[in-house]
Order: sequence, then C-alpha cells, then structure tokens
Amino acid sequence: MEWNILAGTTYAIIGARSGSKNIPQKNIRPVGGFPLIAYSIVAGILTKGVKRTIVSTDLEEIAAVAKTFGADVPFLRPAELASDNAVDRDFIVHALEWLQKNEGGVPELLVFLRPTSPLRNPDSLTEAIRALNDSRDATGLRSAHKSDCVPQKMFGKNGKFFVGLFPADTRIEYHGLPRQSFPASYKADGYVDVLRSKTLLDSPESTYGENILAFETPDTGDIDSMSDIEYVERMLQQHHWDIYEYLKKHHS
Repeated sequence: MEWNILAGTTYAIIGARSGSKNIPQKNIRPVGGFPLIAYSIVAGILTKGVKRTIVSTDLEEIAAVAKTFGADVPFLRPAELASDNAVDRDFIVHALEWLQKNEGGVPELLVFLRPTSPLRNPDSLTEAIRALNDSRDATGLRSAHKSDCVPQKMFGKNGKFFVGLFPADTRIEYHGLPRQSFPASYKADGYVDVLRSKTLLDSPESTYGENILAFETPDTGDIDSMSDIEYVERMLQQHHWDIYEYLKKHHS
C-alpha cells in the first residue's frame, strides 16, 4: 500500500474494545456521571491542533456512546484486534489502513489516548504535540511519571537463588546500595502518547521508534478496579478539571 501522510495534520485516536476482565463494560461505565470513554473523547476535542478524534472499537454499543460525546467512529475494528492478546499497535495500524484506503491519507501525528486515564489537562496534551513537532529527531513521544521503584534493587530468580537484574553493574551487591546511588526511573502511563505515522508504517513492529521523546506527567492513576473509579470520582470533586466541566456543561 502506498501511503499519503498529510503533513501538519494531527488526529486523536482512542482504543475501546469490548472485553474487560476486572470491570465489565469498563469503557462505557459511568464515572462521575459520564461514561469513562467520554473523558478521553473530550480531551481530544479540547486539545489545540487536534483536527479529529477517532474511536476504534469492536462493539456497536461503544460506538454509539462515543458518537454521542463527539467522537468519529468511521469503522468497527475486527474481533481479532479486540482480543486479550491484541496489542495497541495492531488497532492503530488498522485505523491508518482504513483511513488511507477510504479517505486517501493518514495524519502525520496521532495523539493516543487510553480511556483508562480520564484525569488529563488538555493544555498538557497540546504541549506534548508541540514537543514532538519541535523534536524532529524524535520518532515518538511517551508520557511517564517518576517512579518510587528502583529496578536495580529488584531481583529475579535462578532456581532457589535470587539474582540481580543488572549483571552489567559490576559493583559488589549493587542491589543493596542506597536508592540515591541510582538514576531516577519513570513508569509509562496512559496520560498521552504522540505517535508518528511514519514510524508506525516504516517498521512492521515498532510503535514509538528508537528515539522516544520523554514527556513527564503527574501520576493521575489508571482505572483497573472499582477502587480506582472511586479515586477518580474523588479527584473530580476535589479539583477543577476542564474536561469534567465541559461534560457537565454540554452533556448533562
């Protein structure tokens, strides 16, 4: 397939498959009075520079909810791209293939928003887009927050013995050194990823490429249990969120 990458064009893309083990129908479950996916849709709508917010789902019910809140759902993804074993890259490339075949082009950038991270600031998403545009040597951008975990102080197992995970570190019992002896570590989160279509299309496996631009974000949580939903609902009441205010104004 020949690709027509539309220079300067940015779309948001949200993946919302039907399966969820811990919370049934998680993506459309009410959180703070609105379906969980609505927060990510509005995040895309309120982000400057995003021309279009697309939801990729395998379920008509999710598609209908997404459209209600302003998303574009031009297709349903195949069932095999909504299984527990499917990876994000698969449904994103499927979306690009559909856009190229049916609309004649794909966006230069994709703002990837996971529904399980509803607490976002649209200005931060705009900043992420700008950061990747300003870093032409970066092949993609990932958000992450500073982690309390020190990987060098963790172990694997070899039979009945613990073994350090960093054999290249030649210091004696490096895993027992103070945490200050090691560089800061960051945990990838679902706040925002910004992907280059070129990176996705040039490699049969890569999503972010070799030069992943760092974008540090606050740890706003990830919804995987009922207690996570309760936490998000507390945060919605305790702080001002532009996305939540938009939902209350336009969809109450």
